[in-house]
Amino acid sequence: MKMAKKCSVFMLCAAVSLSLAACGPKESSSAKSSSKGSELVVWEDKEKSIGIKAAVAAFEKEHDVKVKVVEKPYAKQIEDLRMDGPAGTGPDVLTMPGDQIGTAVTEGLLKELHVKKDVQSLYTDASIQSQMVDQKLYGLPKAVETTVLFYNKDLISEKELPKTLEEWYDYSKKTADGSKFGFLALFDQIYYAESVMSGYGGYIFGKAKDGSYNPSDIGINNEGAVKGAALIQKFYKDGLFPAGIIGEQGINVLESLFTEGKAAAIISGPWNVEAFSKAGINYGITKLPKLENGKNMSSFIGVKSYNVSAFSKNAELAQELAVFLANEKNSKTRYEETKEVPAVKSLANDPAIMKSEAARAVTEQSRFSEPTPNIPEMNEIWTPADSALQTVATGKADPKQALDQAAETAKGQIKVKHSGK
Repeated sequence: MKMAKKCSVFMLCAAVSLSLAACGPKESSSAKSSSKGSELVVWEDKEKSIGIKAAVAAFEKEHDVKVKVVEKPYAKQIEDLRMDGPAGTGPDVLTMPGDQIGTAVTEGLLKELHVKKDVQSLYTDASIQSQMVDQKLYGLPKAVETTVLFYNKDLISEKELPKTLEEWYDYSKKTADGSKFGFLALFDQIYYAESVMSGYGGYIFGKAKDGSYNPSDIGINNEGAVKGAALIQKFYKDGLFPAGIIGEQGINVLESLFTEGKAAAIISGPWNVEAFSKAGINYGITKLPKLENGKNMSSFIGVKSYNVSAFSKNAELAQELAVFLANEKNSKTRYEETKEVPAVKSLANDPAIMKSEAARAVTEQSRFSEPTPNIPEMNEIWTPADSALQTVATGKADPKQALDQAAETAKGQIKVKHSGK
């Protein structure tokens, strides 16, 4: 998600999960007695604490501790931790977006987790990778999300859905009349545009042999990225996207057009399932379409995680709680209460989860997706990339010129702000 900025699902075996259901790493009786009477504070996402209510009660009973759960917007918890942590009023366990991990670790806000490999192996590779910085683990995934395609069944049936983005262009050519539209996306933002650009060979950061990001290798302006941006520009240039979906208010315009039945399909995310349902839209959800080169459109995988504050006075117990909350049993329960797709491999084909069209779409789209880069240098990509794409969308610059400028700006900011790395 660039959900953090605003903001491969999948899931091992029952034997492993059952051994972890009691809560991961075993502890000695002396450890249990030392935790007696302790209190842990958990910062959970807004309106999501219902998902861990039963797990918290079970943990309190087993460890004879008190767990206080406080709801806060998950994308802003790190911001609050910067103030509350040093003051002694922060949480022991918090939840946050995966792309904030690198910055938080650099600032010394998170404690490294020491959990066994069999615990780590419960989660999809992409989701656990989002919690790694310099090969060290700083969190456990609790939910994943990707962008997907929403379509209005009253305007287009599942059988009629174009298979490729280019076919959606042709469909929009036939249906867009200035007040009604075919396919819409917020392609003036790198969070969404990367789905196209990466399909032609573009990328944010290159990777070293060990899988870590190389911030000196920026690929937002390579040949493939430029080709993808040129395709994006066609939708704007030919009047298939309304001018209103460019810039800050774009997301509101796009969502309004869909809920008003004026757009056949849009790219959005599972965070809109409830809103679109309440709006009474007869919608379907599926993975993103393919590109003309045969590759599926990609997307960023947003990962929500449980992390332990570096300021926790009960860090060992806090880690046990994080492991417990994110185990297979409690991940499934959390899904049942919140409908957020879990990151546990063994739940990928769970009937209770796969009966959800949104969960199936996210799971399938995750096969073609990668985590949003979690290194601090990613902060220097968003603004120049978005600015460049907006000039592309408005026709003020050609794709190569705009993306070359964005890459140059990002490299300059990385050099100034992260030269010590």
